[in-house]
Amino acid sequence: MKQKILISSLLLVLLLAACAPAQTAALPAAATSPQQAADTAANAQQVDYSPTIAVDTDMLNAVQTTFQQIYQNVNPSVVNIQVTQDAGQFGVTGGEGSGFVWDAEGHIVTNNHVVENASSITVTFADGTVADAKLVGADPESDLAVIQVDPAAAELRPVTMADSQAVQVGDLVIAIGNPYGLSGTMTQGIISALSRSLTVDEGSSIPNSSSTGSYSIPDIIQTDAAINPGNSGGVLVDVDGHVVGVTAAIQSTSGSNSGIGFVIPAHIVQRVVPVLITDGSYAHPRLGISGTTLTPSVASQVDLDESQRGVLVITVTAGGPADKAGVQASTQQRSRNGQTSLVTAGDVITAIDDQPVITFEDLSSYLFNNTQVGQKVKLTVLRGGMEKTLEVTLEAGS
Repeated sequence: MKQKILISSLLLVLLLAACAPAQTAALPAAATSPQQAADTAANAQQVDYSPTIAVDTDMLNAVQTTFQQIYQNVNPSVVNIQVTQDAGQFGVTGGEGSGFVWDAEGHIVTNNHVVENASSITVTFADGTVADAKLVGADPESDLAVIQVDPAAAELRPVTMADSQAVQVGDLVIAIGNPYGLSGTMTQGIISALSRSLTVDEGSSIPNSSSTGSYSIPDIIQTDAAINPGNSGGVLVDVDGHVVGVTAAIQSTSGSNSGIGFVIPAHIVQRVVPVLITDGSYAHPRLGISGTTLTPSVASQVDLDESQRGVLVITVTAGGPADKAGVQASTQQRSRNGQTSLVTAGDVITAIDDQPVITFEDLSSYLFNNTQVGQKVKLTVLRGGMEKTLEVTLEAGS
């Protein structure tokens, strides 16, 4: 807590100092002779009108020491991961990313897209120790994977996880990873936004926040801390040095940092990783639908009240949980130019287990954080202006 107060106080001091008014000089009495006038003009030119910036150097040094301590404590837990992949007739290809020590048994957490389809995995620790690793478990839908090294191969410094559901926009955060292979790189910024979603393309090794991928990770944290290729699988920590989440992706047209980074939150990591260690995979509960957030423009297209909120069901998987429960999809038609438009609206999901659903992210977040395969959930839907309640038994898969 002292670290947070020190850093916040420094920012306040710097802000007030930057706003300090320029110095002013008292106006002299009217000159009585040409010589006095010349002397007065010369003296006026020597007045320093630059702003005064007063910085508490003791506080600055304390904050600097805090950042150094965070790095010294966390960096030994962060590793560089190199992989090779069998590219068939094209030979062998390679890639790299980041990871972090999970426990004293040698388990290391990284992104699935870092180690996906790897034929060999090598881990380099902060002290230069190199060890071979094996894949223990992977979950493409949360873009998380666990690899393992021999516990005797290196000094293992497990991380401490933070409560990612308690973070707020504006919190100071620090990213540590290996961008472009530059091991042990530390950058800092703030939490820029919460409750983003990140789609992951099925069969692709690169998550992309703007894609139409098969999987959608809820509760994503957005940060402006510099994240670049190679940071994937590294850590985003708070000012206590606790892991807020796993750095996973960026939104950029150039392929490098543009101040928009995406982080898989710690509470998802803590839910998925133990299961990957014990089972090797993670079964995600599914409704068996595709849908979209009901906006005024979408509502007007299908003759719904523009003030209506919820998730509009677009398709229902045949034989899936929602289909068995009687959830109805929208009807669609395809025009000559290949575009699809809605003709009539399907069910609008307004609540799940009596929890309001405003956006599609609300629905996916609830399913991920509060349900499991085989669990029954209650959907409140609006159909033809009438509210209905449907019971759905969640299943694994799409």
